[in-house]
Amino acid sequence: MTALLGLSRVIDSINERIGKLAAWAIVVAILVSAINAIIRRLFGVSSNAWLELQWYLFGAVFMLCAAWTLKVNEHIRIDILSSKLSKRGRDTIDLIGHLFFLLPFLALMIYLCFPYFFNSYRSGEVSSNAGGLLIWPAKGLILLGFMSLAFQWLSELIKRVAIMNGQLVDEHDHSGHHSPEAEAERLIAELADTGTTKGGEPPGDGIR
Repeated sequence: MTALLGLSRVIDSINERIGKLAAWAIVVAILVSAINAIIRRLFGVSSNAWLELQWYLFGAVFMLCAAWTLKVNEHIRIDILSSKLSKRGRDTIDLIGHLFFLLPFLALMIYLCFPYFFNSYRSGEVSSNAGGLLIWPAKGLILLGFMSLAFQWLSELIKRVAIMNGQLVDEHDHSGHHSPEAEAERLIAELADTGTTKGGEPPGDGIR
């Protein structure tokens, strides 16, 4: 298990670095959009390449940051039952979800994306829009995104098994997704604490 945890740390490190680097594409997309708007406004000139570049950049962020998002446990969840279960129960649900839902989805997407990308690459596919960009790099990003997510799936599976065996502490146990009721109770408790003076008396206007 030690070797597997070492592999998990390597995967986590690589995907985190890829995600943080890809996140900068948002800034680049904003700059491209601003420059395109300025040139179009001042000189009446524009190009489909500028617009497609923005799409590619946003697509890169979406695909290449997915594995990092899974690593930090920030994908959206609809929590109905798991918050009422024990830690062991939540871990079991996560394990089942990874094995029977995420794995088949990733396997199917990678299987479909390989020919989708390679056929485009071999043909040198170009956008049908006038002045458009090459298509295959964008399709390659889709394949790369799902492959990095698959590696992160493996890392999360290793960590979940280690957590259930008591060999690893779950760093997301108290920072993740709480039920609305628990969150409401926490906020009420915080308000009660801030609304009480040090002496234990509620704040007032000083009039008795």
